[in-house]
Amino acid sequence: MSDRSGPFWDGVEGRSPMPRAAVTLGFEFLGADPESGTINLAFTATEDFTNPMGEVLGAFLAAMLYDTVGPALLATLGPNQFQQTLELKSVFLRPVRPGRLTARGQVIHRTGDLAFLEASLSNTEGEIVATGSATARVIPLGAGAG
Repeated sequence: MSDRSGPFWDGVEGRSPMPRAAVTLGFEFLGADPESGTINLAFTATEDFTNPMGEVLGAFLAAMLYDTVGPALLATLGPNQFQQTLELKSVFLRPVRPGRLTARGQVIHRTGDLAFLEASLSNTEGEIVATGSATARVIPLGAGAG
Protein backbone atom coordinates (compact mmCIF):
# COMPACT_ATOMS: atom_id res chain seq x y z
CA MET A 1 0.00 0.00 0.00
CA SER A 2 1.19 3.51 -0.71
CA ASP A 3 1.27 6.44 1.64
CA ARG A 4 -0.70 8.52 -0.89
CA SER A 5 -4.26 9.65 -0.29
CA GLY A 6 -7.08 11.29 -2.18
CA PRO A 7 -10.16 9.90 -3.98
CA PHE A 8 -8.17 7.70 -6.38
CA TRP A 9 -5.75 6.20 -3.87
CA ASP A 10 -8.43 5.84 -1.20
CA GLY A 11 -10.52 3.80 -3.67
CA VAL A 12 -7.82 1.49 -5.00
CA GLU A 13 -6.43 0.88 -1.50
CA GLY A 14 -9.84 0.06 -0.03
CA ARG A 15 -10.18 3.09 2.25
CA SER A 16 -13.31 4.17 0.37
CA PRO A 17 -15.65 2.42 -2.07
CA MET A 18 -14.76 2.33 -5.75
CA PRO A 19 -16.99 4.45 -8.00
CA ARG A 20 -19.97 2.43 -9.20
CA ALA A 21 -19.10 3.00 -12.86
CA ALA A 22 -15.64 1.49 -12.27
CA VAL A 23 -17.21 -1.50 -10.53
CA THR A 24 -19.59 -1.99 -13.47
CA LEU A 25 -16.60 -2.04 -15.85
CA GLY A 26 -14.80 -4.63 -13.71
CA PHE A 27 -12.02 -2.14 -12.85
CA GLU A 28 -8.90 -3.78 -11.41
CA PHE A 29 -5.90 -1.75 -10.26
CA LEU A 30 -2.64 -3.44 -11.26
CA GLY A 31 -0.12 -0.71 -10.50
CA ALA A 32 0.93 2.88 -11.03
CA ASP A 33 4.11 4.89 -11.21
CA PRO A 34 3.08 8.43 -10.23
CA GLU A 35 6.53 9.82 -11.01
CA SER A 36 6.36 8.69 -14.65
CA GLY A 37 2.60 9.27 -14.90
CA THR A 38 1.76 5.70 -15.91
CA ILE A 39 -0.91 3.31 -14.72
CA ASN A 40 -1.78 -0.32 -15.45
CA LEU A 41 -5.33 -1.58 -15.02
CA ALA A 42 -7.60 -4.38 -16.13
CA PHE A 43 -11.31 -4.46 -16.90
CA THR A 44 -13.77 -7.29 -17.36
CA ALA A 45 -16.11 -6.93 -20.32
CA THR A 46 -19.20 -9.03 -19.64
CA GLU A 47 -21.86 -10.41 -21.99
CA ASP A 48 -24.02 -7.47 -20.84
CA PHE A 49 -21.67 -5.15 -22.80
CA THR A 50 -22.25 -6.82 -26.19
CA ASN A 51 -24.12 -6.04 -29.39
CA PRO A 52 -26.13 -8.65 -31.35
CA MET A 53 -22.85 -9.88 -32.93
CA GLY A 54 -21.46 -10.73 -29.49
CA GLU A 55 -18.87 -7.95 -29.63
CA VAL A 56 -18.28 -5.41 -26.87
CA LEU A 57 -19.90 -2.08 -27.74
CA GLY A 58 -17.48 0.75 -28.44
CA ALA A 59 -19.17 2.86 -25.77
CA PHE A 60 -18.00 0.40 -23.10
CA LEU A 61 -14.48 0.42 -24.54
CA ALA A 62 -14.55 4.23 -24.50
CA ALA A 63 -15.65 4.11 -20.86
CA MET A 64 -12.71 1.83 -20.07
CA LEU A 65 -10.34 4.22 -21.84
CA TYR A 66 -11.91 7.11 -19.90
CA ASP A 67 -11.43 5.15 -16.66
CA THR A 68 -7.77 4.69 -17.62
CA VAL A 69 -6.72 8.20 -18.68
CA GLY A 70 -8.40 9.83 -15.66
CA PRO A 71 -6.71 7.58 -13.10
CA ALA A 72 -3.35 8.00 -14.87
CA LEU A 73 -3.58 11.69 -14.00
CA LEU A 74 -5.29 11.17 -10.63
CA ALA A 75 -2.45 8.92 -9.47
CA THR A 76 -0.06 11.88 -9.84
CA LEU A 77 -2.17 14.43 -7.95
CA GLY A 78 -2.21 15.56 -4.36
CA PRO A 79 -4.99 14.61 -1.93
CA ASN A 80 -6.88 17.88 -2.47
CA GLN A 81 -6.83 17.74 -6.27
CA PHE A 82 -9.04 16.07 -8.84
CA GLN A 83 -9.33 16.11 -12.62
CA GLN A 84 -11.95 17.29 -15.04
CA THR A 85 -11.96 15.67 -18.48
CA LEU A 86 -12.32 18.25 -21.24
CA GLU A 87 -12.32 15.89 -24.22
CA LEU A 88 -11.84 12.22 -25.03
CA LYS A 89 -11.12 10.60 -28.38
CA SER A 90 -11.45 6.83 -28.86
CA VAL A 91 -10.15 4.70 -31.72
CA PHE A 92 -11.44 1.13 -32.10
CA LEU A 93 -8.90 -1.09 -33.84
CA ARG A 94 -10.46 -4.56 -33.79
CA PRO A 95 -13.56 -6.38 -32.52
CA VAL A 96 -13.56 -7.26 -28.83
CA ARG A 97 -15.19 -10.28 -27.24
CA PRO A 98 -16.22 -10.41 -23.58
CA GLY A 99 -13.40 -11.13 -21.17
CA ARG A 100 -10.47 -9.49 -19.46
CA LEU A 101 -8.83 -6.47 -21.06
CA THR A 102 -5.66 -4.85 -19.81
CA ALA A 103 -5.18 -1.11 -19.94
CA ARG A 104 -2.21 1.20 -19.84
CA GLY A 105 -2.55 4.92 -19.33
CA GLN A 106 -0.02 7.71 -19.36
CA VAL A 107 0.25 11.41 -18.70
CA ILE A 108 1.95 12.50 -21.92
CA HIS A 109 2.42 16.15 -21.03
CA ARG A 110 1.27 18.52 -18.33
CA THR A 111 1.51 22.27 -18.42
CA GLY A 112 -0.01 24.15 -15.51
CA ASP A 113 -3.47 22.78 -14.86
CA LEU A 114 -3.82 21.15 -18.32
CA ALA A 115 -2.80 17.55 -18.95
CA PHE A 116 -2.63 15.51 -22.14
CA LEU A 117 -3.28 11.81 -21.63
CA GLU A 118 -3.21 8.57 -23.62
CA ALA A 119 -4.46 5.03 -23.02
CA SER A 120 -4.65 1.67 -24.74
CA LEU A 121 -6.69 -1.49 -24.17
CA SER A 122 -5.33 -4.94 -25.04
CA ASN A 123 -7.03 -8.32 -25.29
CA THR A 124 -5.76 -11.54 -23.70
CA GLU A 125 -3.56 -12.18 -26.76
CA GLY A 126 -1.78 -8.87 -26.13
CA GLU A 127 -3.27 -7.19 -29.20
CA ILE A 128 -4.19 -3.53 -28.80
CA VAL A 129 -7.93 -3.33 -29.45
CA ALA A 130 -8.57 0.37 -28.74
CA THR A 131 -6.68 3.55 -27.98
CA GLY A 132 -7.71 6.86 -26.55
CA SER A 133 -6.43 10.33 -25.92
CA ALA A 134 -7.80 12.98 -23.63
CA THR A 135 -7.27 16.48 -22.37
CA ALA A 136 -8.00 17.15 -18.72
CA ARG A 137 -7.78 20.02 -16.27
CA VAL A 138 -6.51 19.67 -12.72
CA ILE A 139 -9.04 21.20 -10.33
CA PRO A 140 -9.44 21.51 -6.57
CA LEU A 141 -11.25 18.54 -5.04
CA GLY A 142 -14.99 19.21 -4.90
CA ALA A 143 -14.95 21.82 -7.69
CA GLY A 144 -17.28 19.89 -10.02
CA ALA A 145 -15.25 17.20 -11.74
CA GLY A 146 -16.32 15.66 -15.04
